Amino acid sequence: MDVTLIVNPFSTNVTEQRVREVEDVLAPSRTVLTEHAGHATELAAAAAGADAIVVFGGDGSANEVLNGLAGDAPVGFLPGGGTSVLARALGLPRDPVGAARQVADALVGGRMRRISLGRVNGRRFSFAAGIGFAAEVVRRVDKLGRSADGRRPGDIAYMATVASVVGRRRGRFEPSLEIAGLGRAAFALVANGDPYTYAGSAAVHVAPEAQFELGLDLVAPVSVGPLDVPRLLACVFRGRGLIEADDVRYGHDLDRIEVSCDRPLPLQADGEDLGDADHVVFEAERSAVSVLI
Repeated sequence: MDVTLIVNPFSTNVTEQRVREVEDVLAPSRTVLTEHAGHATELAAAAAGADAIVVFGGDGSANEVLNGLAGDAPVGFLPGGGTSVLARALGLPRDPVGAARQVADALVGGRMRRISLGRVNGRRFSFAAGIGFAAEVVRRVDKLGRSADGRRPGDIAYMATVASVVGRRRGRFEPSLEIAGLGRAAFALVANGDPYTYAGSAAVHVAPEAQFELGLDLVAPVSVGPLDVPRLLACVFRGRGLIEADDVRYGHDLDRIEVSCDRPLPLQADGEDLGDADHVVFEAERSAVSVLI
């Protein structure tokens, strides 16, 4: 079987030893290493004739591969990032070698799952996107830079950044955008599956009804005050999400979400900063790709 293994050597949990162990399990036809931002997209496009593509890296690497797919080859995801939301949400273990064994078994047994993807202003995303608060956090984490070996800050830095953003605003987020057909909101979180992300080992359930086989779910608080923050955080960590709150705009299994902002706001997809935007269209790409599970 012709299998291309795409590896991001700068991802947090990717080492030369782990790459060798993954290769021993998968026996890929070729292993290619990413060299710069966007390279995984190019490598995925070049692997269009492969029987399968497996990516060993973080969520950013997975996102790039999904945006480079040119054929209908199934894709496997090995958790090499600090969080690796997509691989974990698909049920794979956090250990990349253990995940490689499951992907290898799926290859042999033809075991696949057809999932939907999201698009934000034309760019694909796998598990989550958003404009406003969450995207601002992503941007601030990126500004912390990388370590000498190219690795990003981990979960502790991420949670500290969340606290910093909330504290800087004194826990208050006023309406700053308009969601077509739903009304005003402070920020918008769009989920293609559940959980929305992870905080260490804890799953963050923003939209617990979201499923990879369905359309997109929208969660958008109308406004957030200092007294609301503990209540909202308790909901997401208890698994109830924000869908039952009276002060939250919610939509389930949607094909299209259009957002107009009062001013340009940070935009993110799969934890990647996409710059500022004042008009955003989120779209569901149903039954878009087969994943090895």
